[in-house]
Amino acid sequence: MKKVLALLLAFVMVFSVLAACGPTEEDPVTTDPPGTDTPSEKPSEDPSEDPEDPTDDPTETGWESKDPNYGTIVIGSSTEISGDWGRALWTNNATDATIRQLIDAYNTVMSNKEAQFQINDTIVANYETEELENGNKIFKITVHDDLTYNNGDPITAKDFVAETLFSSSQEQADLGGKGSAHLTIAGGAEYRLGEVDFVSGIRLYDDYTFSFEVVADKLPFYYDITFASASPMHYKEWFGEDVDILDDGEGAYFNEAFTLENIEEQVEIARFYSDERVSAGPYTLVEYDESSKQAVLESNPLFKGNIYGEKPSIEKIVIIKAEEATWADALKTGVFNVYDQITGGSDINNAMDIIEESGAMQFVSFERAGYGKLHFQSDFSPTQFVEVRHAVAHLLDRPEFAETFTAGWGGLVHGPYGVAQWMYKESEEWLEDNLDKYPYSLDLAVASLEDGGWVLDENGNEYSGTGLRYKEVTAEEAGDFPYVKTLADGSILMALEFDWLSTENNEVSELLKVMLSENPLTAEAGMKINQTVVTFEELLNYMYRDSSVGDQYGVPTYSMYNLASNFYPNYDYSYNWTLDPELVALGYNSNYLFDEELDQLSMDMVYGIEAGDEAAFLEVWQKYVKRWNELLPDVPLYSNMYITVIPDWLENYEQNPYWSFQDAIVGATVRSEG
Repeated sequence: MKKVLALLLAFVMVFSVLAACGPTEEDPVTTDPPGTDTPSEKPSEDPSEDPEDPTDDPTETGWESKDPNYGTIVIGSSTEISGDWGRALWTNNATDATIRQLIDAYNTVMSNKEAQFQINDTIVANYETEELENGNKIFKITVHDDLTYNNGDPITAKDFVAETLFSSSQEQADLGGKGSAHLTIAGGAEYRLGEVDFVSGIRLYDDYTFSFEVVADKLPFYYDITFASASPMHYKEWFGEDVDILDDGEGAYFNEAFTLENIEEQVEIARFYSDERVSAGPYTLVEYDESSKQAVLESNPLFKGNIYGEKPSIEKIVIIKAEEATWADALKTGVFNVYDQITGGSDINNAMDIIEESGAMQFVSFERAGYGKLHFQSDFSPTQFVEVRHAVAHLLDRPEFAETFTAGWGGLVHGPYGVAQWMYKESEEWLEDNLDKYPYSLDLAVASLEDGGWVLDENGNEYSGTGLRYKEVTAEEAGDFPYVKTLADGSILMALEFDWLSTENNEVSELLKVMLSENPLTAEAGMKINQTVVTFEELLNYMYRDSSVGDQYGVPTYSMYNLASNFYPNYDYSYNWTLDPELVALGYNSNYLFDEELDQLSMDMVYGIEAGDEAAFLEVWQKYVKRWNELLPDVPLYSNMYITVIPDWLENYEQNPYWSFQDAIVGATVRSEG
């Protein structure tokens, strides 16, 4: 334990020295955050240098855990459970996603510990592909015949095609889902439009064999193998006992019982019911308490294994809400024994002190495949103008912010990437040379605003240098934005004032309040940023403009949000910048930034590149990041190290940026007492 603590503290000291030697505003900070060559370590693998400390000696006899929850994982989550288990077709709260991945894990294609996609041989008995003369490609899968749900119901090919068929349907869209399989699967577009009643690109051959046919204009695809990805969906639980999936030789389809009227109520039930939920994964959700936001999961004895054939040794997992103000005390007193992905230097340092003092805990550390950010919405308000987004970046001392928040456990990034990603590691010098760092500067902020036409006062006269700036805008640009006035001559002026939505009990929010919205330079620049504080769930509702949970969320209200993004192993941002109104309505392009070049680059980055051609992918990725950096849909704030606190009795727990808690816990084991 102490050896690893010393190593990590040494890492902090090295970064502190580098930061102290950092460049001035005229020589912006490097794009090389610290820690990129620091391996993830488990303290249980390093014996203590203190011979009197028995907790780190696996040969010690008579060992007893100091954890009051010995044998049970109690994980404190900083994100409140929403209770939507809807397979990410509606929302994707991080804690909900963790639970979903623990209870639904029979995917035909999985990423491994090295972030490489592979066929899941535990599930798949046979896999083959066929390229057609028309340019389409068939991915054909036969699954093993001994797979079951946790209630014993058999899993067949119908279960594996159910989600893709459903997400291709108009009924799914009418229910507010954001599935887009119809854009990729042959015949999916015609099925969505109601022109045919089957999907020709989804085939059922026998009880355990099915295929997906991908259209030619989505090929080649860098993550090609993921087109063979499917996870069983208990379609009778989701749509009702009368619904069936058939294939008469032309393609798969739902029977006549599948209508919006018939399935609507059942889908709502299936999204949210919890106790003894039917699923197919290493764990079963046995209980969820809405009032306390606590979920209880138990190991599923019918689970066949993950991609490595591992089955859970931990029989019970409890997930509770960890409050920002009290998490440290809760960890100290054993209220929970796992605190996953701790971020922020003060929290990490606090956790390290608790680990050292308690003797009942250990930790893993790893780089983040993600970044913290200010997220703009760019279809209304002043933030629709790129010059305002640039000005906001110049008015925040980002190097100081990153240093203050991470306290040496991270650093600054300038685009949509994290320090753990191979593209970043391959491009450090290129990023340094090609990206705008948006240095902290009132003069640069003002110059950007003046370039953007923010040169008037509230009466339409030339801006005098005090008070709010205004810009003359069109009626379309003004929209229903509240901070707008119309002069007697009919000209419309927009104030340089907008609303920012942040989350409660959030250190990042507090820092941004001090360093940006209440920063005297912001007022000197003629800008005003109004903060509103809500729960994270409500922030997501506003950000995604999800009117299905309340009409108020569908109205553009907040121009800026602070949150963080983590990346999956497949860096696929296709459709993220779509200009298609239908896809935008489904929740794609939550920045509401409509730029043809960015949209095209996000598509070219994955579509049109052969699987495995890293050089071609990297070339387009760099172009994409460059354009992103110019448009600045987000202001990157930091990318950091994570640590996860785990109990002293947990062994063989191997977490990394792409092998998360829900993956690592399946292969972990319990150290025996005695």
